[in-house]
Amino acid sequence: MKKDIVLCGVGGDGIVSVAKIISDAALNMGMNIKQSEIHGMSQRGGSVFSHLRISDNEIYADVIPEGQADIILSSEPMEALRYLPWLAKEGWVITNSDPFVNIKNYPDMAVINAELGKLEHVVAFDANAIAKELKARSNMVLLGATVPYLGIEMSKVEEAIAHIFGRKGQDVVDLNLQAVRAGYAQATEK
Repeated sequence: MKKDIVLCGVGGDGIVSVAKIISDAALNMGMNIKQSEIHGMSQRGGSVFSHLRISDNEIYADVIPEGQADIILSSEPMEALRYLPWLAKEGWVITNSDPFVNIKNYPDMAVINAELGKLEHVVAFDANAIAKELKARSNMVLLGATVPYLGIEMSKVEEAIAHIFGRKGQDVVDLNLQAVRAGYAQATEK
């Protein structure tokens, strides 16, 4: 099994946390991982991305070549479009459909939706609304929506969440598990 994942969003959206959870889950399955991330702009609400490569074979590079990503996981729709050059022909885009408008010339959502509509494999939904209802973070909802396409068992993702958030208490673990399960349901009910 091999998965190349581009995780992208806006600083503060929890992209680095999601990459950590996926990495932990993959390692717990005995997989190899390589990761490269840029999060220096996070304090200013700038673009944040991470390349995460998972394989049961050795991985030689941590950067995903353009046109090779199996998944683009985006916390924001414009950021999903920014990283489309990395998407493989049969790849999946999982994105929050609720924009984070932090620039004056943010593209019209009709344009963004039209571009996303051209893709064969897209899961776009309002992760913020689900997260708000649960009083959780949308990054965890998006992680859940990505699980069906990762090739990683949900139980391993849940174990990674328990491990990473365990020091914050069982209530935090349970809330994150609830958010991941809600995202998973969103992706699999269509």
